Amino acid sequence: MITIKDVAIEAGVSIATVSRVINKSPKASRTSIRSVTKAMEKLGYRPNAAARALVSQKTTTMGVLVGDVSDPFFGTMAKSIDRVARQNDKNILISNGYHNCNEERQALELLINSRCEAMVIHSKALSNEELIDYANETKGVVFINRHIPELAERCISLNNRQGSFLATEYLIRQGHRKIACIASSHDIEDTDERLQGYQAALKEHGIELPKSYIEYDEPNSDGGEVAMTNLLTKSLEITGVVAYNDYMAAGALATLDQNGIDVPSKLSMVGFDDGLIARFVHPSLTTIHYPIEMMAEHAARLALALSRDEKIEDKTLMFSPTLVQRNSVERC
Repeated sequence: MITIKDVAIEAGVSIATVSRVINKSPKASRTSIRSVTKAMEKLGYRPNAAARALVSQKTTTMGVLVGDVSDPFFGTMAKSIDRVARQNDKNILISNGYHNCNEERQALELLINSRCEAMVIHSKALSNEELIDYANETKGVVFINRHIPELAERCISLNNRQGSFLATEYLIRQGHRKIACIASSHDIEDTDERLQGYQAALKEHGIELPKSYIEYDEPNSDGGEVAMTNLLTKSLEITGVVAYNDYMAAGALATLDQNGIDVPSKLSMVGFDDGLIARFVHPSLTTIHYPIEMMAEHAARLALALSRDEKIEDKTLMFSPTLVQRNSVERC
């Protein structure tokens, strides 16, 4: 393992000089900054963020990394974490990652450098290896909606495959066999797991459909409109649709309405997440409930316990989704 001493030797400077460069001290000369930076790049050395932040000092701040706090899903997640934080006399510091590796990395560094001893991290872009490094530096890190085998005891996740299976099977039990899937175009595990659940339900019931029944686009209402439009353009025989999330389902419903296709009498729709929008679109959306409040509160308690070297009684790591029946599905 490369140390600060190795960097000092490679750069031909003292350990103190390396420390000044790493901590961006105004006393570091331009020459030393260049030589130390070059040495770190050559040796592949990344300064220990926790050490830089002196996390051994007590703090009242709890870190939260979300995809985009303007998304109601993440707003609900942050509020649930804040509830637990306040019960423990802490405030939360929220940072957005936008499912982008550079943004997530900068956000994590910010939270650690802000001396957050406990953190709940929703990361989809960074690799398992990089997240493991962060977890090794800060003991109070818990990952939500992510499963990393090496850190299984610090990961709170949802059985996405089961949720999509439930959605698809519900349509099948209502007599539907021509079921399309509107999937997310984001290259994350949720996309793969939900697609796997859809395919597994079809296979279990002996239904074979061509790949043309699957459309990918951005996981928002605009993406749902585009995906549904593409499905209609193919002139496929479709009686039911399972969507990656409620927003894509809402966009798909708008497209169907614009094309005079009544839901649910002509086509049935099932979403995923059970967000607020599912209750207020027309018709109200049958969907899969994502227990994000329960998961976020549990993740926050676990993060705080780990930061204090305490044990937690509730050791639930994988949560199960449930079906919520509303008005967007009718028997075929």
